[in-house]
Amino acid sequence: MSAKAFVLIETSVGRTKEVANVLRKLEGVQSVDPVTGPYDVIAVIERESLSEIGDLVTSQIHPVTGISRTVTCLAI
Repeated sequence: MSAKAFVLIETSVGRTKEVANVLRKLEGVQSVDPVTGPYDVIAVIERESLSEIGDLVTSQIHPVTGISRTVTCLAI
């Protein structure tokens, strides 16, 4: 059974499109949508386990230039 999460992302001013384009290229990222409201981008990710979701978020999403903050919501 795969695990799914929604990653709510705040970006630096003017970096939303750039961040979205980088995220779309990452394996495990199912969709990326720029949005309005308190967050700038919402990414949907799926991996085989919760551990793999954590690894993807911390090792590949957090280092993306232009991301200032993330909140990861695990689907149940």
